[in-house]
Amino acid sequence: MDEIARYNKERWEDLARANVVFSRPALHLDEGSARRMLDPHGLMGGVEGRNVLCLASGGGQQSAAFGLLGANVTVYDLSETQLQRDAEAAAHHGLSINAVQGDMRDLSRFGESTFDVVWQAHSIKFVPDVRGVFSEVARVLRRGGLYQVDCPNPFIMGIDERDWSGGGYPLSRPYVDGAEVECANPYWEVWDEGGNCRMVEGPREFRHTLGTLINGLVENRFMILGLWEEIGADPDAAPGTWDHFKLIAPPGFSLWGRYRPDVLSAA
Repeated sequence: MDEIARYNKERWEDLARANVVFSRPALHLDEGSARRMLDPHGLMGGVEGRNVLCLASGGGQQSAAFGLLGANVTVYDLSETQLQRDAEAAAHHGLSINAVQGDMRDLSRFGESTFDVVWQAHSIKFVPDVRGVFSEVARVLRRGGLYQVDCPNPFIMGIDERDWSGGGYPLSRPYVDGAEVECANPYWEVWDEGGNCRMVEGPREFRHTLGTLINGLVENRFMILGLWEEIGADPDAAPGTWDHFKLIAPPGFSLWGRYRPDVLSAA
């Protein structure tokens, strides 16, 4: 574990203990809501009896959803506290999952062609180079396997609704692949059910250009199946709010790829 992983692990332990939204086990899922969470665009197909890796996706959400759909689930995450949330969700739903602590850049404990699906939440931004992750995912996926990865919009990383200028959300940071994103406020707002906010220092984040993301997948012989953006749905949202920010600048997107080493050239 290098310095970046150690630092981000500490930050995620703090965030999980503070009960950040990504660390709240999904205890009210059923088969239908699990399917809608994981596969809103109908690409995944059935996963019953399939081997699924929830990559850097601890927190008791996606692992529970896959388990309810009948998959054999392994969740792999830096944070032991996040993995505890997966254990809590599994116990609540009567599921059995395999929770493993580790760095997304090193999947060496898993054999080649082990998984049918790799599902990665918004975590690729926590490493400075995506190519190593994509290479490892390709190695552990079976031929024809699916990889779903959530990515932040690289064009607007480092700004949010608080940057409203009165006329827009100005871009000011260089568009450089692998660059660490430095925010004016390095703390995350963690809200509890009573409306109280706690400020918790966030992990280090890195920008990955759209070209690097797409080309990195293609170089590792993934066929791109689709890209879906997170776009705001409230046309009347007030400027300077999160809903308005999403109307102007989608903060993230999901990429789906199918591993096809038999068809695609790595050239």
